[in-house]
Amino acid sequence: MSVPEVVREIITRNRSIYDCMKMDMINYTALAVKIQPEIEKILGNSVNLNTVVVAIKRYADSFEIKEEIKEEPVLRNARLSLTDGIMDIKFSIKDSNEIDPMAILDQFAKITNNYEFFRLSDSFRFLTEDVEDIRQIFRNVSTNDNMFNTGLAKIRILIPTSQNQSAVVSYVAEVLHTNGIELENAFFSQDSITIILHEKDSSRAYDILHSDIMRT
Repeated sequence: MSVPEVVREIITRNRSIYDCMKMDMINYTALAVKIQPEIEKILGNSVNLNTVVVAIKRYADSFEIKEEIKEEPVLRNARLSLTDGIMDIKFSIKDSNEIDPMAILDQFAKITNNYEFFRLSDSFRFLTEDVEDIRQIFRNVSTNDNMFNTGLAKIRILIPTSQNQSAVVSYVAEVLHTNGIELENAFFSQDSITIILHEKDSSRAYDILHSDIMRT
């Protein structure tokens, strides 16, 4: 992950910061100082404060498209998929001394093909079905009590590669926040955004985003 990607992720899942930025009430330098330690923890290396400030400023600039949203639909040509019963599994690099990530991937493939794998600087992340067979894969990890975050769902948003990803992320977060739906996390790739939220909110979130697409 890059600094701009991490900045975007932190802001997207923090409603108070997000709302203040949307209202242009954020001091970029003060926010950079606040989130710099978290960014360095995620990336596993030191990050220049000015780099963080620039990333925040560029993300804030994407909010300026909100006046154009009605004329140029942000979710035009987007495709949605909803999966509930999701478990978020996270284990640190140090845990890889007890279990081989490649061996885990092999075991996952034998159980399900419905999973996503993310390699972060200090940890590994799986988004997968919450089934006992998968839990058993991690039974020998000493810290496995804190590995599982359950009761979740994911909405994957496929977007054209030509689409401005920052604009899409800003817009989706704004729409869901406006409707009182909190994000647990968000993951980004070149052509998609995967948002993680509580299962109880997932159907409504999907309907809201799908209705938006249908209006385009």
